[in-house]
Amino acid sequence: MATYVGDEMTVYELETPIPRDDVLKLRVGDLIYITGSIVTLRDRAAARLAKLRASELPFPITGLPLFHCGPLARRVGNRWEIIAAGPTTSTRMEPFQADIIRRFGVRVIVGKGGMGRRTARALRKHGAVYALFTGGAALLAAQAIREVRGVRWLDLGTPEALWLLRVARFGPCLVAMDSHGGNLFQQVIDKAKSRKARSD
Repeated sequence: MATYVGDEMTVYELETPIPRDDVLKLRVGDLIYITGSIVTLRDRAAARLAKLRASELPFPITGLPLFHCGPLARRVGNRWEIIAAGPTTSTRMEPFQADIIRRFGVRVIVGKGGMGRRTARALRKHGAVYALFTGGAALLAAQAIREVRGVRWLDLGTPEALWLLRVARFGPCLVAMDSHGGNLFQQVIDKAKSRKARSD
């Protein structure tokens, strides 16, 4: 894992599979870039994934980031090409995400909008983080995708399928919930409440 200090933040270059020790170094406010394999996940696939045992997974996901995304894909000859890959709203995966983290050793979740308390507890307990990718930047995300390594569950529909992608410097992703209880969303809420209390 490469590290350098940017403008008032630490930037981490992560390679998959991501070790737990690397994730434990991350704090809210850090930026990460990911190189290696990532797996896309939307709510229908998350519901199916949460019911499986590790031996039943279509491909191993331990140490791989899960990207909350329904990519726009097309076939080119005998291969797939990802045209756009913007993040989808993460709260739709909240009913399933904690179990997926616990059972399959997922270390990094990437999405938009944040996640709930159950996922936050799982991040702390199992050593994982939630990171934000900029909404509306689907083309930027697609530029980091070098190859479709596999796709499963196309019966759910192309956006809902499970895509295994090879990426190079996927990001920037902002760590918004870390493995130590740090939570950017809660910080914003607390500051707003504090300002309101001072103005009352």
